[in-house]
Amino acid sequence: MSRKGTEKLEGAYALETPEDNVGYYSDFAEVYDSDFAAEMGYVYGREVARVYLAEAGPENRPVLDLGAGTGLVAEHLGDLPVDGIDISAEMLAKAEAKGLYRHRIVADLTRPLDMADGAYGGFVSAGTFTHGHVGPGVLPELLRVARSGALFVIGINLQVFDKAGFGSAFARLVAADRVTPLAFREVPVYEGADHEHAGDRAAVAVFRRR
Repeated sequence: MSRKGTEKLEGAYALETPEDNVGYYSDFAEVYDSDFAAEMGYVYGREVARVYLAEAGPENRPVLDLGAGTGLVAEHLGDLPVDGIDISAEMLAKAEAKGLYRHRIVADLTRPLDMADGAYGGFVSAGTFTHGHVGPGVLPELLRVARSGALFVIGINLQVFDKAGFGSAFARLVAADRVTPLAFREVPVYEGADHEHAGDRAAVAVFRRR
């Protein structure tokens, strides 16, 4: 197997700042689906969508796809109304070419969002809460734009869950009765792969805004 996909993944894990992400994904966008997703057997988006569809009710819409990229979660959400937000305009342009998302929002999730309170009934994410990307500091702002009862199904890289402080952040939110106690679904990130990351798993956090 070519190492293109592995090299791209390792490059993504090495990112440190929002500016790093903008530059990296600007170049990565053109080959993201081919050199990474297809070559690596990347099924993370599909798995997050599967969990969301199993948990969601009719009230859990519209959906905001966090770190939407080229739309690898939205591709599996059927006819749900979904908006995509990503720091990379180039990645969202690829999603637009597929006819995905009602609205495509170029924005940095680590900054205040230009969105109304309670705008969304559901949130999904795959590959955004990971090395060098987005940490738990964004959770209060996401809860602001979530209506009461909004469903969150967000994948979190297991290697950064404790290191980045996700565990303590969620514990504080539960203790403050801002979210329901979390359930976790462990899912594969890759399928039918033989590269060094083939066995990677992710924890998908499932909870609702109070």
